Amino acid sequence: MRILLSAYACEPGSGSDKEVGWQWANNLSLLGHEVWVLTRSIHKQAIEEELKKLGSNAGNLHFIYIDADWFIKATKWMKGRIYLYYYLWQFNAKNIAAKLNKKIKFDLVHHVTWVSFRQPSFMGRLGIPFVFGPVAGGETAPWSLRAGYGIRQWVSDIVRDLVNYMARFDPLVRSTYKNASHIYVTSEHTLKCIPKKYRSKAQVKLAIGIDDIDGGENNRIGGLYDAESGRSFRILYVGRFVGWKGLHLGLKAFEVFLRHAPEATLTMVGRGPDERLFRKLASSLRLDGRIEWIPWVKRDELPRIYRSHDVFLYPSLHDSGALTVLEAMSNGLPVVCLNLGGPGAIVDNGSGICIDVEGKPKSAVVEELADAMRRLHDDLDFLARVSAGAINRSKYFTWNGLVRSIYP
Repeated sequence: MRILLSAYACEPGSGSDKEVGWQWANNLSLLGHEVWVLTRSIHKQAIEEELKKLGSNAGNLHFIYIDADWFIKATKWMKGRIYLYYYLWQFNAKNIAAKLNKKIKFDLVHHVTWVSFRQPSFMGRLGIPFVFGPVAGGETAPWSLRAGYGIRQWVSDIVRDLVNYMARFDPLVRSTYKNASHIYVTSEHTLKCIPKKYRSKAQVKLAIGIDDIDGGENNRIGGLYDAESGRSFRILYVGRFVGWKGLHLGLKAFEVFLRHAPEATLTMVGRGPDERLFRKLASSLRLDGRIEWIPWVKRDELPRIYRSHDVFLYPSLHDSGALTVLEAMSNGLPVVCLNLGGPGAIVDNGSGICIDVEGKPKSAVVEELADAMRRLHDDLDFLARVSAGAINRSKYFTWNGLVRSIYP
C-alpha cells in the first residue's frame, strides 16, 4: 500500500512520541509498504543519519519536512506556544498532503504523533481512509493518591483533568473523530473520553512497543537474587522525576519494605522538576544510605542497568504507555506497578504484581506495594517464575507486532 504518515514528532532513538513516529514509519516500510512521512525539519539530521545506516532497506521510506520558522521566531515571548504551533503545523501539513495525494494517490493516511486524543488532525479532510492513533492521555490519577504531590503537580493534574473534559467538546477534535475510518486509543480510560457516537470506530491498542526479542534466556548480571549469595536485593526505577509518576508512594513503600529486608537497595535513574521534592522525601524517610540517584543515561547503557537489578518498581498514576516497563521486562525484571494506564495493561500475573487501587486509600496502596516487594524478595521460586514470565510477556508488545495488528 501507499501510506501517508502524519508524524509531527519522528526521530530514531529519542524515546517518547519521537520514537513512536519513527517506529511506525520504519516498521511499515519493513512490511513492504511504500511510506511517505510528514514531520518537522528539526528531526531531519537524525532521520537522514539513520536512513544512511539502513541503506537499501530504507528505499521505500520518504520524508517531507515541514516547519514554520517565522512563527517560532515571532512568538519567543509566548508561553505554551508549542500548542498553537502544533495546530498551525497540522494545517500546513494537510495542505501539503492534499497536493501530494493528487500526485501519488495514497491508499490511506495515518496520524501517529502527537499521541494525544486532545489534539486534532486535519488529515481526515483528504477524502481517503483516515486512521487516527493510537492516541493517549485519558488516564486520571485517583484523588486519594494525589496526597503527597507538590503544588506544581496538583495544579498540573487539575488543569489536565479540565482539559481532558473540555476536549470532547472541541469542534476540531470532534471533526477528527468524525472523519476517521478507525480510531485507536491506548487504554479504556482514553476510550471513555471519545464521544459515544464515535466509540464504535475505536479500539484499544498500546502506542508503544519494543524491538523484536531473540531467545528468551534471563541474562541477569550476577544471576537471579539468592539470599545466600550475600548481595543486596536490588530494586530499580527508571523515568522522569515528576509527581504523577507516583514516587511519593514508591519511596514510602520502599521504606516499609526495608523494615523486612534492610539489605535492599533502590536505584533511581532519571531527572525531572520534582527531583528535589523526592530527595527531600527520601531523606525524611531516612533512605539516603539505601538509594542511589543516577542522572539520565544513554539508551544503550540501560540494558546493563536493568540486568543488574532484581525488580522494577513503577508506581505511575497516569502513564499512557511506559516504555521503560517494557524495556525492564524484556531484560527479565518483574514489575511492581499500579493497575492504571499502560502499566496496568502490560503487566499480568505472570510478569509481575499489579496493584488494584480503585477505592483504596493511599496508606493501603503503599502497604500493598511493600507487600509485593516482600513477596518477590522472600519467594525465590516466584521471583524466578515472574522474571522468565516478564521476558515472555514483553514479546507480545513488539513494534512489529503492533504494526501488524493494524496492517495485517
